[in-house]
Amino acid sequence: MSDEALAAVFIIVGVFFAFWLYILLPANMAAARGRSAFGWVLLSLLFSPILACLLLMLLGNNPNSRR
Repeated sequence: MSDEALAAVFIIVGVFFAFWLYILLPANMAAARGRSAFGWVLLSLLFSPILACLLLMLLGNNPNSRR
C-alpha cells in the first residue's frame, strides 16, 4: 500500500470518528434521555463533545419527557 493510500485511509477513518464523536454520540445520548438531540449536537459543536456527553450523563433522564 502506498503512502498516499495509507494517508487517505487514515483521513477517512478520522472523518468518520469525528462525525461519530461530534454528532452521533451526543444525539443518541440525548434522545435516549428524552432531550433535544439537535440542541445537544449544537452544544457539542460549539463547545466540546466530551462536555456535552458529561453534562448529559450528569443531568440524566428528562423528568418532563413522555415515554
